[in-house]
Amino acid sequence: MTKSADAPAASDRRLTLAEVLDGLIVDGMVPREEAEKFKADRRYYKGDTHPLVVIAEQRWKSPASSGTPNRLLDLETLTQWLAKWCGLEYQHIDPLKINFAAVTEVMSNSYAARFRILPVEVRANEVVIATAEPYRRSWEAELAPILRKDIRLVISNPEAIARYQVEFYNLAKFVKGAMARGDGSVGVSNFEQLVELGKTNKQFDANDQHIVRIVDWLWQYAFQQRASDIHVEPRRDLGIVRFRVDGVLHQVHQMPMAVFTAMTSRIKILGRMDVVEKRRPQDGRIKTRTPDGQEVELRLSTLPTAFGEKLVMRIFDPEVLVRDFSELGFGDEDAGRWREMTQRPNGIILVTGPTGSGKTTTLYSTLKALATPEVNVCTLEDPIEMIEPAFNQVQVQSDIGMGFAEGIRALMRQDPDIIMVGEIRDLETADMAIQAALTGHLVLSTLHTNDAAAAVTRLLDLGVPAYLLQATLIGVMAQRLVRTLCPKCKAAAGTRAEDEAQWQALVAPYKSGRPATLYRPVGCLDCRMTGFSGRLGLYELLLMTPECKKLLTGDTDVGKLREQALREGMQPLRIAGARKVAAGLTTIEEILKVAPPQSS
Repeated sequence: MTKSADAPAASDRRLTLAEVLDGLIVDGMVPREEAEKFKADRRYYKGDTHPLVVIAEQRWKSPASSGTPNRLLDLETLTQWLAKWCGLEYQHIDPLKINFAAVTEVMSNSYAARFRILPVEVRANEVVIATAEPYRRSWEAELAPILRKDIRLVISNPEAIARYQVEFYNLAKFVKGAMARGDGSVGVSNFEQLVELGKTNKQFDANDQHIVRIVDWLWQYAFQQRASDIHVEPRRDLGIVRFRVDGVLHQVHQMPMAVFTAMTSRIKILGRMDVVEKRRPQDGRIKTRTPDGQEVELRLSTLPTAFGEKLVMRIFDPEVLVRDFSELGFGDEDAGRWREMTQRPNGIILVTGPTGSGKTTTLYSTLKALATPEVNVCTLEDPIEMIEPAFNQVQVQSDIGMGFAEGIRALMRQDPDIIMVGEIRDLETADMAIQAALTGHLVLSTLHTNDAAAAVTRLLDLGVPAYLLQATLIGVMAQRLVRTLCPKCKAAAGTRAEDEAQWQALVAPYKSGRPATLYRPVGCLDCRMTGFSGRLGLYELLLMTPECKKLLTGDTDVGKLREQALREGMQPLRIAGARKVAAGLTTIEEILKVAPPQSS
């Protein structure tokens, strides 16, 4: 990228508000009259705020004569302009892609703060350093001989540099502070434990203030990044932290094994789990708050592995319970069929799909809508996913003989109207759920099957008599989650033979014409350059009509049942996905990835 002819010559100095405004005016980026008036107002020249931040606060829009008319001149847009203006590369700082431990070793916190710079990447022969002051470069001559690597300068958002400079170095300080309290021993849970003679094998204190701050940072960071799960995983010599965002795992950080072990112990203490027990899986839960004060629940699960305890924290957003069906991805027709099913006074409704397909969210949202003061809603879960005061929630505890079947038997004596059973896993649980439905209760539960029709054969395989299914089964809903295209950066894909072939693969053997426009992911700052932001559901609803019930026999042909359901209006998962593609919400590749083809 060539340097703008109007950019000032480089010297060791900071940018001034006047020269930045002059550059923006010359490039036609800001409304000239407003900018000239603003430039003359000496009040804005006080303080130590970066010129781009001062200008971004005015919330100007680019003039009609510019290349992008009426574009809001926010800080990120102005930073991109600055990079082009001074002939340097622009880089958005994505904390999920930065190795904190490596970059904080490049220079001290005080040095980075002094020059307002931030290392963002360390390579074999090069260090990438972000700055918002392209003409303040005396530090390069000091740093290059020490690093013995090339320095590549990039322009980044000045507020992001200030924010992450504090966060990265504080985290590094907490880790070093924790390490200083012990000798760095790994602990006895590693199957390949190296015994070093002369070491004290002192264990880290899980309540050490440095460990407390590391755990607090981990949660707040996960909330900021919209993570649904936090994976804390031991390796041979270190521990790694990964976040699942929109269904995809991203590695966030790695830390010394001893600090990792103490951090895991801290979380187990807060989750009321047995800290000493590391040989068997455990479950726990924690309630905390986001930085804006919103309550969030975390469900904890530990698992002993070859290198120590692996900990997964699932984050439950309380807003899930107040979402309506359209926000979950239901179309009008699907929402109508689902309401018709759930408003029956008694019977069984099943929700099927693999782990992580949104079954719990659907059931909780449905129960929340059904839980009026006039009805008694009881749930039986393993474990309880989210605490909801409108339900009477019961935790399954198999170790004391309180399984799903025993729980249903107990709930039957609690005068329930609606019962939600976490999962039907065996014949005993299925029998008790059917008995509850036969005695006038509405029962909702989950199964793990590929599609809606397969749930019927799964129950028959468990040993449930066909005549009982005919009497109690209201319907089955299969569902999946797909990533949705970022609305701010998605682009039309054009017409390609490859797209036509993929569309035919998606809708075959159903007759459906290709939409006029298909969209593809592009990537922008709002979606962290992934092209996707958020997820929504695909739904396949099989309503057990009289004609479908006639097909329920001891040797039910699932193919015939599916065909009958299709004739009566069932929308297959792939067609549900095709409609989302046609609406410009997602891509064909996303649908093909999650929705199963039609079974024979």
